[in-house]
Amino acid sequence: MRFTKMHGIGNDYVYVDGAREKLADPAGVARFVSDRHFGIGSDGLILINPSDVADFEMEMYNADGSRGKMCGNGIRCVGKYVSDHHMTQKDEITVETLAGIKHLKLFKENGKVNLVRVDMGAPILQPEQIPVDVNAFGGIHTTHLEPYGDIILETEIPLKESLSMKGTCVSMGNPHCVVQVSDVAGYDVSGIGPLFEHNPLFPEGINTEFIHVTDRRNISMRVWERGSGETWACGTGACAVAVSCILNGLTQSSVTVHLRGGDLQIEWEEEKGTVFMTGPAVTVFEGEIAL
Repeated sequence: MRFTKMHGIGNDYVYVDGAREKLADPAGVARFVSDRHFGIGSDGLILINPSDVADFEMEMYNADGSRGKMCGNGIRCVGKYVSDHHMTQKDEITVETLAGIKHLKLFKENGKVNLVRVDMGAPILQPEQIPVDVNAFGGIHTTHLEPYGDIILETEIPLKESLSMKGTCVSMGNPHCVVQVSDVAGYDVSGIGPLFEHNPLFPEGINTEFIHVTDRRNISMRVWERGSGETWACGTGACAVAVSCILNGLTQSSVTVHLRGGDLQIEWEEEKGTVFMTGPAVTVFEGEIAL
């Protein structure tokens, strides 16, 4: 199988041209190539396929083989891949995902894409659509906020006996719970992350962002992703973090989110209902592997 290893601020995937490579078991291939000791090493596998409704389709699998709906860092690399491999001449393209069709604007340096701006669409705030089972644990508190209705805004999330944490829940095609902590760098992400991921509140699992708001323009973040564990970055997570902080009155509408792998610029145009994410896309190497 021919592949390209790429990353968006450290969130790395193995990319395959689905029009050329036909995989009988993409979930199994994802588990194999993602292994950092016996495979290529990645957070998952992304197939770039033809689409009947957009310029391309992104078919994404997490490191454990589970299907992902959307990946903000991954889709930026899709934009770079199709441009750098001369699959399109456009500077603006559409990509079909399980979270809808996304619009990408490609920026180039010396003929190669180095930066991509993605229209991530509107945040999903209603618990049943994220989804969150608000009746678990006997019911959790929601806040009524116009014009969004009942949403989970800085609500106590039970984790285990005698332990709960306040979180705000947002979906950007993937479900997220945003939690404020005092020390992001030293936080026990690997210990607390799984308590969120496998919590009965979240019937489809959850990605959890542990954040600290530095000021109204800057947020530090680490992330525990369902199906992959802690990753160096999460694009949909950074968008969810920005939306959460804006709703809670902590930041302005345009922020820089600082992740382990680098920075993302996030802007929520609330009147238009759209979140924009801008960040880099990098090719690491290309190769061929026997399956």
